[in-house]
Amino acid sequence: MEKMRAMVLSKCAKIETEPLKLTEIDKHEIKRSNEILLKIEACGVCHSQLHGIEGDWQDIGIPPALPTVPGHEVVGKVVQIGDKVTKFKVGDRAGITPLLEACKECQYCKEGKEYLCESSVITGESFKGGYTEYITVVEDFATKVPEKMKAEYAAPLFCAGITAYKAVKASEPKPNKKIGIYGIGGVGHMAIQFAKVENCDVIAFSRSQKHLDVAKRLGANDAVIFSEKQQDFLNTLKEKHGLLDAAIVFAPADIVTDTAIKSVKKGGLIVIATVGENPAFMAFEEKTIRGTLIGSTKDMEQVIKICDEKDIEVITQTFPLEKANEALKKLKDSEIEARAVLIP
Repeated sequence: MEKMRAMVLSKCAKIETEPLKLTEIDKHEIKRSNEILLKIEACGVCHSQLHGIEGDWQDIGIPPALPTVPGHEVVGKVVQIGDKVTKFKVGDRAGITPLLEACKECQYCKEGKEYLCESSVITGESFKGGYTEYITVVEDFATKVPEKMKAEYAAPLFCAGITAYKAVKASEPKPNKKIGIYGIGGVGHMAIQFAKVENCDVIAFSRSQKHLDVAKRLGANDAVIFSEKQQDFLNTLKEKHGLLDAAIVFAPADIVTDTAIKSVKKGGLIVIATVGENPAFMAFEEKTIRGTLIGSTKDMEQVIKICDEKDIEVITQTFPLEKANEALKKLKDSEIEARAVLIP
């Protein structure tokens, strides 16, 4: 059996202890006639992966089993195809989202919401993760990537990009709609741009001035420092902009979600794209709170198309595969401007 290099997690632990170990594991092989084998060119480093590695989400079953190879936003070159594959040929480029596979038979799959499938297989929650050199995937769950699109640009689109796109769509964008985006990191910086494509008025919120500077450069109408002194923060927002029509929350902090809900006008919409406690909610204000999760294969195709046509900027910092612990530590310490990307 051929081997490949992989960063393997055997036990959840703080990233400072370097829990990911460079290991030789069996190289993935095509086992079904509708699979393709990708030689990985790049894999984005997602903040949710950090939570999984450190054990923050074990109570919700993440990671479901150990050992595992993390990494769920992958771009690579097709080096082999199964004998029934029609969507790809050897030499094509393709990407994989966190949704590695779904049943295609259930209600969700038939409605085009395969990402909600109860029997879905998640990339990066088994040995089928992107922090390695090769990966196999059923052709229907891979998306074509243009030849001219750089790997370090394309990889983050397969989680951060589709998450940002879907969250903006969930906010029901329209021209001049006032949308607040809470959390301007790997996902938020793309959400600003997707909202601007829809001609929305975007106000960005972050604890980091560096991230606010990025937000302004990418087209946000305003960028405001977030403060946990909630009433002071809300008073400042009301004086400067009034209440928001909608808010999108990417920052995984309960105080942020609670503040976002209170920053939206009565009858407004709050899109929550993170994990946290249920905040206080006043039913009589007729606000809508909506969860969102990546998106469908069709959504992913739209993300690639929009990014290709509209020159959406993806801010990345690259690291070699064996520096995965270092990249995640920098992410934890808010030293990554937007998205870290591992290059095998």
